[in-house]
Amino acid sequence: MSKQQKTGLKFRLTVGIGLVGLGTVLTGLYLRHTNIVVLNPKGPLARQERNLIIFAALLSLVVVIPVFIMTITIAWRYRESNKAARYQPDWDHSRLAESLWWGIPSLLILILGIVTWNSSHSLDPYRPLRSPNPPLTIQVIALDWKWLFIYPQQGIASLNYLQFPEQTPINFEVTSDATMNSFWIPQLSGQIYAMNGMSSQLHLLADGQGTYQGRSANISGEGFAGMNFAVHSSTMSDFNNWVRKVKQSPNHLDAVSYAKLSEPSQNSPITYYSATDNYLYDKIVLKSAPDANNLSTSQL
Repeated sequence: MSKQQKTGLKFRLTVGIGLVGLGTVLTGLYLRHTNIVVLNPKGPLARQERNLIIFAALLSLVVVIPVFIMTITIAWRYRESNKAARYQPDWDHSRLAESLWWGIPSLLILILGIVTWNSSHSLDPYRPLRSPNPPLTIQVIALDWKWLFIYPQQGIASLNYLQFPEQTPINFEVTSDATMNSFWIPQLSGQIYAMNGMSSQLHLLADGQGTYQGRSANISGEGFAGMNFAVHSSTMSDFNNWVRKVKQSPNHLDAVSYAKLSEPSQNSPITYYSATDNYLYDKIVLKSAPDANNLSTSQL
């Protein structure tokens, strides 16, 4: 290789390393100044899930980084112009190399398996949370394309708006009266599916006061993009004031109003209901059950 070729090769190598370094710095700056909600938890469950994501990502780098290093090293060392590269046509086995590239991934899979087993139990959405504060039950109904929240203990309901007190275990009961969907508040917990004829559960708790975004995590048709809802974690005093405010609403959630509400609509405004049918949620679940005897919405 001539001196000019060596100079050009070194220049290209320097530029490549510089671009990789610049990309790494820009990515770090982007992540630092961007609110990625799953990496900014505001509750104990979301915090555990964030830590699990980071742990799994870092553990995977134990394999990914050496693979990239070896790829670049081998490509550079055995390039056509490198006449000093050692030629070994009869070399086809190394116990050390075989042990490393089979042993390390096997060890990582074992570690991930243990962590996954433990986290699957500790992060079970059906598992109630321990707290000195009494839990609050909220019933969630996924519709096309909106979310209905019923507060059975308070006798009220809200559309596309969810409020609850901080440091209070929230027991969600989740179903769907439309296509299958997925209920998700990224900064507070993982998602849980909402399905016809089935009542799922999700337990979460907010560390403090704040406003978060809830969303659908399952593509469900034309209005999916706008199927979001506002989430507000407040003090107990503010929550009680909000309940009193909702109780002053002229809207009542009965069979007639629910039948109209359940019709597909997009970007529905926040709506409050001061009174609800105490058994509305159960009737919606049973309506799609196999032995529901074709219970219709008019029978709610």
